[in-house]
Amino acid sequence: MKIYAISDLHLSTTAPKPMDVFGGNWMNYIENICADWTEKVLPDDVVLIAGDISWAMKLDDAITDIKTLEFLPGKKVMIRGNHDYWWNGIGKIRAKLPEGFYCLQNDCLRFPGVVLCGSRGWAVEGSPDFKEQDRKIYLREAERLKLAFSQVEKVREADDKLICMIHYPPFNARREDSLFTEIFEKFKVDKVVYGHLHGGACRADKYLYRGGVEYYLTSCDQVDNKLTLICEV
Repeated sequence: MKIYAISDLHLSTTAPKPMDVFGGNWMNYIENICADWTEKVLPDDVVLIAGDISWAMKLDDAITDIKTLEFLPGKKVMIRGNHDYWWNGIGKIRAKLPEGFYCLQNDCLRFPGVVLCGSRGWAVEGSPDFKEQDRKIYLREAERLKLAFSQVEKVREADDKLICMIHYPPFNARREDSLFTEIFEKFKVDKVVYGHLHGGACRADKYLYRGGVEYYLTSCDQVDNKLTLICEV
């Protein structure tokens, strides 16, 4: 079983919001993602979607967007991004998801050989968009991430890989420690998948190894609208 990842799909079938105004990498990006996905992914594989899934404001509209991915192979595991305004009430979301779709919110999911967990996260100290009023949310999101790992400890088996999704980058542009990176290292996470960063001007590494953890940026425009292979189990 292979684990792939991508993020920031910004689907908008019910309320069209063209993304190509943000640059050439967004031209026909969904078609390009689907073509790459279909070529790579087998039915038993897993694709992680690290937030900013749909522009919809209401759950039913978001489900319509999500169903456009239903024909693609593999199991799909999602977390909330900062633009997923429709994400409200995890039980309601799970009840409406198509078969083969899963969403994580401060909890975890185990497949043979791997445990997946995740939370939205927030801007971290030292980031340009971090203001003092963000501190309360930052601290709260760190506690929510700890909740996810409290669930991991209940299901993780000895040889399981541990992969965490977080929508926001878990460190600033100087790659300094944050509450999030400290939590990842404490709980011995193998790999972290994140998104949120866009545009040619962002200072971003597609892959980074620090503190014993591998980090993968999977914002679709940053990875040429192709799935990133995270691991094989």
